Amino acid sequence: MAESKLHSSVTFPSISKCESHGREKHTVVADMDGTLLIGRSSFHYFALVAFEVGGMLRLLFLLLASPLAGILYYFISESAGIRVLIFATFAGMKVSDIESVGRAVLPKFYSGDLHPETWRVFSSCGMKCVLTANPRIMVEAFLKEYLGADLIIGTEISTYKGRATGLVTSPGILVGKNKAEGLRKAFGNTTPEIGIGDRKTDYPFMNLCKESYMVHRTPKVQPVSQDRLLKPIVFHDGRLVQKPSPLMALLIILWIPIGFILACIRIAAGALLPMPMVYYAFRALGVRVTIKGTPPPRPEKSLGQTGVLFVCSHRSLLDPIFLSTALGRAIPAVTYSLSRLSEIISPIKTVRLNRDRAKDADMIKKLLKEGDLVICPEGTTCREPFLLRFSALFAELTDELVPVAMSNRMSMFHGTTARGWKGMDPFYFFMNPSPAYEVTFLNKLPGDLTCGAGKSSHEVANYIQRMIAATLSYECTSFTRKDKYRALAGNDGNVVEKPRKIAADKVMGS
Repeated sequence: MAESKLHSSVTFPSISKCESHGREKHTVVADMDGTLLIGRSSFHYFALVAFEVGGMLRLLFLLLASPLAGILYYFISESAGIRVLIFATFAGMKVSDIESVGRAVLPKFYSGDLHPETWRVFSSCGMKCVLTANPRIMVEAFLKEYLGADLIIGTEISTYKGRATGLVTSPGILVGKNKAEGLRKAFGNTTPEIGIGDRKTDYPFMNLCKESYMVHRTPKVQPVSQDRLLKPIVFHDGRLVQKPSPLMALLIILWIPIGFILACIRIAAGALLPMPMVYYAFRALGVRVTIKGTPPPRPEKSLGQTGVLFVCSHRSLLDPIFLSTALGRAIPAVTYSLSRLSEIISPIKTVRLNRDRAKDADMIKKLLKEGDLVICPEGTTCREPFLLRFSALFAELTDELVPVAMSNRMSMFHGTTARGWKGMDPFYFFMNPSPAYEVTFLNKLPGDLTCGAGKSSHEVANYIQRMIAATLSYECTSFTRKDKYRALAGNDGNVVEKPRKIAADKVMGS
């Protein structure tokens, strides 16, 4: 490695001066906070781990410890301040839970803070290394999967019997000389071509590179758009919508008790009031429901009419309920992976799909003879502007198909989860100060585009998927339920049923 230069005598050029062309065979080494990321504070990401793993009380503990961490960080030692954040966040947590948040939650927030100039240089190089004071367990999944990093050298947390102790292993927090030593250990006698940092404590490792550049604070810099990442973030988990700054963390803690009471009132209104009144009750309680398009009339059984099948995009388990709210009448829904609590509080009839194609088809046909029905052929929810692959079974069962584009907006909490308890999904949705749903009824599918006219079920399903995607300005994908759960929860998302002695017409999703 090149000899370290005297820190006081070195002035590094701005990252904007770095040429990014012809770097395919070069190695880049970059810091993370303030360098790869626009934000210089890592509190937001520790707060996400604290809340998603430890809940409100752990977030409160971190918030109370943050003033001490700030004083140590800015006036005494960066290392000491980060140690406080790590202890307050990780002490006692299962390592597997921290890894899960690092894989399923943090990438969404990290990707929204990516520095454009650093990414321009970083992405142009053939070999990419990140040196960071952050715990490697938090950042590794994002850096490797979405930024293409080949090597991550970060702070290593101490563990005992599968749990984090809140301490760190030798050599401690990777700041200053520890970063330089980590770089020497990883590269040996090889000298990286480019080093990128943003503060004086990055000078030791930057001095070990052939070229070094500084990322200066630029208040108006805009983060990289997510379509420039190596792959789009289609799936992500976690309850928080916004990155929790200290002020936002405080607001979340203060709001949760109030929001839970409000959620219970809203849920009770939806479950106990007659469906024609639910729309007005929701509006009075701050839940905005926007209805677009013209829904079909109720089927007339006396004329031999069967029900229509409403084919919906799937944003949360509340989609069928808000569809019923928009129609002013309860529409039964076929479901999968619905919690027992959600069954109990549901204001509409829900019928479980058991993933047996023949049995599911027979059940749906019987329900359509009784009246209208709702189905979400994606099989699971997606938060981002994408539609998952539509299962084609529904298209084989009826030609009376009405596509419905569902979308929702939340400001504080997500009403879906892949890793957590699904029974809390409706509560988290209604805990938002002013949640919103938009229900757009599209035209009934013409007869010549149905299976009855000779179209295959896959053609029909794909056509409806494209219709809904165009309405919402979403992108169609071929991802499935299994893809989502493998990405977020490390399983296939299958629910193991426990036998229950419940009458067949009373069984709901599980």
